[in-house]
Amino acid sequence: MKSLFDTVSYKSSKIVTKTYSTSFSLATKMLSNSIRGDIYNIYGFVRFADEIVDSFHNYNKEELFNRFSDDLEHALKDRISLNPILNSFQYTFHKYNIDKALVDAFMKSMRLDLHKKNYLTDEEYKAYIYGSADVVGLMCLKVFVQGDEAKYESLKATAMALGSAFQKVNFLRDLKADFEGLDRTYFPNADLRNLDERSKQDIINDIEADFEKGLTGIKKLPIEAKFGVFMAYRYYRQLLKKLKRTPALKIKESRIRVSNPKKIELLMRSYVKYQLNLL
Repeated sequence: MKSLFDTVSYKSSKIVTKTYSTSFSLATKMLSNSIRGDIYNIYGFVRFADEIVDSFHNYNKEELFNRFSDDLEHALKDRISLNPILNSFQYTFHKYNIDKALVDAFMKSMRLDLHKKNYLTDEEYKAYIYGSADVVGLMCLKVFVQGDEAKYESLKATAMALGSAFQKVNFLRDLKADFEGLDRTYFPNADLRNLDERSKQDIINDIEADFEKGLTGIKKLPIEAKFGVFMAYRYYRQLLKKLKRTPALKIKESRIRVSNPKKIELLMRSYVKYQLNLL
């Protein structure tokens, strides 16, 4: 039965989320059960696309990505895919009438990672972030507002800002892996071979402005989504604080993390703020 296959598909997306990102998985658990599964479905899709371009070094990445892209198109058109991750994503895509342009923009940025190594201008940098992060925030926003188009339009700008902030924190955290392992540099106007405190602070100031804008939107989210998104926000703000305290040279040498005990502490503190209506 198709329903049984769909159940397997949704469980697969949940497993992908829990396996690849303990932090995102923890935040997703704080969402209402009515929307949690659809966020798993979106994450599973974007995670698999990202893995192809970032991790499968012993395989023909372009061929794999082209195949994944073709399968995606068939899944969205036919409303079914034998790839469980794409099958679950197409369900959420149609359920919330997600704009196909958002999916196309995401795939365009992922495809850039197959060959493009440097982002030399602000325009290139912003275009990549829009496709790799902002549109993912907008897909999730479609789920959070559950079809309320007026609410969606009013929160688009803040959702994009939050997506940008998360992605930029990832770039700064993964500086060593991206630069040394994948030979990529995302930040324009910054010499990553000689990253200094001034350049690091400029990057952090930009991220903090995105966070400030994103928080205004979190406060206006429906109750089903507010705490889960706030939890993700708190985690990334904590990660940014650690990066801010870490010397620029050390960021280039190691990957900064938030420990699991700290994540639990953040969860508890965030819950208290939420319960006391301090958001």
